[in-house]
Amino acid sequence: MRMSHGPAGSWDSDGPELLPRGHRVGDWIVDEPIGAGGWATVYAAHPADPEGQDGPPVALKVMPTAGLAPRQARNVAESARREVELGRTARHPRLVRLLGSLVLTAPDRPSLDGAIVLVMERARCTLRELLRSPVDEAEGARLITGICEGLAHLHRSGWVHTDLKPENILIGEDGEVRLSDFGFAIELSGTHGFSAPMGTFDYLPPERWNEPLGEQGVRVRPTADIWALGIVVHEVFASGAPPFPGATPTARGAAVREYAEGRLPLRLDPAVPEFWRAFAADCLAPTHAARAAHTAERLLDRIAARTTAPSRRRLRRAVRRSAFVALGLGAAAGGLLWSYAGPGGVGEGAVRIRVFNAERGCQDRTDRAPECSLGLAVDPMRPYTAENVVPTRVWHGDLLDADCRLPGGQPIVDEEDRGSSVWLRVRLPRAGTPATAWLPEVRTRDRPALPRCAGPAYPARPGLTGMDPGEPDAR
Repeated sequence: MRMSHGPAGSWDSDGPELLPRGHRVGDWIVDEPIGAGGWATVYAAHPADPEGQDGPPVALKVMPTAGLAPRQARNVAESARREVELGRTARHPRLVRLLGSLVLTAPDRPSLDGAIVLVMERARCTLRELLRSPVDEAEGARLITGICEGLAHLHRSGWVHTDLKPENILIGEDGEVRLSDFGFAIELSGTHGFSAPMGTFDYLPPERWNEPLGEQGVRVRPTADIWALGIVVHEVFASGAPPFPGATPTARGAAVREYAEGRLPLRLDPAVPEFWRAFAADCLAPTHAARAAHTAERLLDRIAARTTAPSRRRLRRAVRRSAFVALGLGAAAGGLLWSYAGPGGVGEGAVRIRVFNAERGCQDRTDRAPECSLGLAVDPMRPYTAENVVPTRVWHGDLLDADCRLPGGQPIVDEEDRGSSVWLRVRLPRAGTPATAWLPEVRTRDRPALPRCAGPAYPARPGLTGMDPGEPDAR
């Protein structure tokens, strides 16, 4: 949705009837309209209770349903439901905060009576507005980091934004990034979800132009957000200019397809700094498969590694020393390095998760057939091969105890092209050595709130707010 946070009087609309200044909506009083989209109008508002006047500024997203065809009204209601569900289950400092929802009672305004209202924290401006002035590299890095933090949390929580663009990236009163407008967000079922065939042309990945339309819509995967992130990164450093040529979104969409077919090179603006040029180019890999390894979490690790580059050599030396000491102690005790579980050991604070096999032919089998078994890794940083798998196998539906999560491990893509570089440390279901092993996160649909793994092999280090501060190559 296009939103403007300019002064009152700078906003104009030929759309639906507007709520007047002073109109009461639940516990809030309308100030003025600050933005509009196809399905909603957004208003600034303040608390109706005088004792709450010092509360944070809010925005009311009003989504009318009166006068719509039944299918349109269902679409509006479904969009609101998604925003509420995501706001309830995926709270994070980098996502705009949903404060509540209600149905508007306005019998004197039939076109607005019965409208769905979402109450959200109000932002200072959008990223689009911020890009009207040049952004230096340090500020650009801070903004992109915030966007990646929000995306990593969304994807980890099982959602795809599907409409990431500067208009939907807000800058809070504290100057921090907030991803917003989740009306088109899709909840994943396995590796992908389904969406109506819509979106903003300038941010659609190449595969969306040819994705077949089924009964549920078109297939959407997290790599669609990574493509949009690449466009946004370019815009941050190129004063809002898109990376693909063309005078209109349709022309630029045609250029995207030519690029994906190998008939047009990727030409990024020289104003984009070298590190961010390579970063954007990886996000703009022409196929889903080529982007699958560049998850939001791995991109965060990449930013963190660059941010801490002066100390990385010292960190590697310290990690190697810790690893050698731990390996010696493990050998003396007859154990393995991966048996380290930190204070309390595995099991204290562990969360039970269910194994998921994306191979549909294996999901209903109960005979524990060898061809349906899944391997657990010895070392999540090494290639996931037969030499790096513990003897114990697991099957779809098995329950395991997990005690921590490790981002930045070996990227894994399952049978449905769902990719992740996150691993969960689990206790083996039967006694033996080692006592723990590693399950790729793509092998479970559960998203438990687990701490980051920290031990001799994975020392915790300070990182950016909201990030998992691992450094995969510091071993």
